[in-house]
Amino acid sequence: MALTGRTGLLAALGSVVMIFVPSWAALFAVEGLLLAGVAVDLARAGNIRRLTLHRSGDTNVRLGEAAEISLIVENLGGRPVRARIRDVWPPSAAAAPRSVKLTVPPGERRRVAMRLTPTRRGDRKAVTTTVRSYGPLGLAARQLSRPAPWTLRVLPAFPSRRHLPGKLARLRELTGQHVALIRGQGTEFDSLREYVDGDDVRSIDWRATARRADVVVRTWRPERDRRILLVLDTGRTAAGRVGDIPRLDCSMDAALLLAALASRAGDRVDMLAYDRRVRARVEGVARTDVLPAMVQAMAPLEPELIESDAAGMISTIMARVRQRCLVVLLTELNPAAIEEGLMPLLPRLTARHLLMLAAVSDPRVTEMAAARGDLTAVYEAAAAERATAERRRLTTELRKHGVEVVDAPPDDIAPALADAYLALKAAGRL
Repeated sequence: MALTGRTGLLAALGSVVMIFVPSWAALFAVEGLLLAGVAVDLARAGNIRRLTLHRSGDTNVRLGEAAEISLIVENLGGRPVRARIRDVWPPSAAAAPRSVKLTVPPGERRRVAMRLTPTRRGDRKAVTTTVRSYGPLGLAARQLSRPAPWTLRVLPAFPSRRHLPGKLARLRELTGQHVALIRGQGTEFDSLREYVDGDDVRSIDWRATARRADVVVRTWRPERDRRILLVLDTGRTAAGRVGDIPRLDCSMDAALLLAALASRAGDRVDMLAYDRRVRARVEGVARTDVLPAMVQAMAPLEPELIESDAAGMISTIMARVRQRCLVVLLTELNPAAIEEGLMPLLPRLTARHLLMLAAVSDPRVTEMAAARGDLTAVYEAAAAERATAERRRLTTELRKHGVEVVDAPPDDIAPALADAYLALKAAGRL
């Protein structure tokens, strides 16, 4: 049962009457009338236990976009239900409206439209639905909370997809130039042409030469079916925020752009999320399905507030990938974690695979390094310069071990990683 504001207002008016007529009879008369009205409302209110709740609508939405979900209220009772319905979702779902009024005649159903604009990734589940059925006088209502299950999966935002057309155009340019740049290499036969100075004599096609007056050589196209393994570090460093965005979300955005580009290039793309165990993986998926599979796998991922196990990560990579491939590790350039955990194990990984490490830098550090306003700003600038120098030193050490390093701020990390991949393609290293 629930009392309305109208009941409180009438009780206040009754107290005013008691001022002018201070007697027990007047008190019992006022309170009796009020209680009688409440009893009539409760007796005449629609039976909320005869309501059934259904849902329909979106099950997936990209972060930053809106989803439409409908709550269908069906009245199986024999009396109309005048109700206020509140559909309860987690605050991060940003559901609107918070509550609605509706009347459901017996044997009919009504639809309540909800608009959700989530502010976080992951699965957002409906908590409960509270129905308050009012009587004809509006003094009291029957109230009941009932479950109406629904799960909305909030997918990564993928803002870097705006860079994809430009990167694909660059990829098409490389594809057109690739045969000319590394003619004579590769394993896939492309075409025949006349011999020119500088060609490898081992590429001469003697049978075709015998049929022609000129020496003819074979040209080869490099293998296209290369493998790329994207590794997301979901340890404690991924929980840090760069501006308003978690580092893990920036890494996801960069991984999605690279996956979209590489799959268009004909490469096989797999994904692994790891800290001390495998949190998510995408393996053996067709090129046309790899991006949707990665988005679904990334959606529920959250950083774990534990130190990542570098040895376990590398052992998992080595066990899952036997043939040589490009391993892209999206992590943070944290000196303690890299030098104590990853650096001693690099020779084992780089001996078999080409390793690229991508990290998100904090633009706030650059701003602090340029500040000179007061004594506090000078100290902050000195700390920022020291952090930047440490980051450069670590990058140099990694490159000495044969690691390709991409270090860029949040807005630039995704296109920078795609450019590094295209540079490897252009150099014939992938």
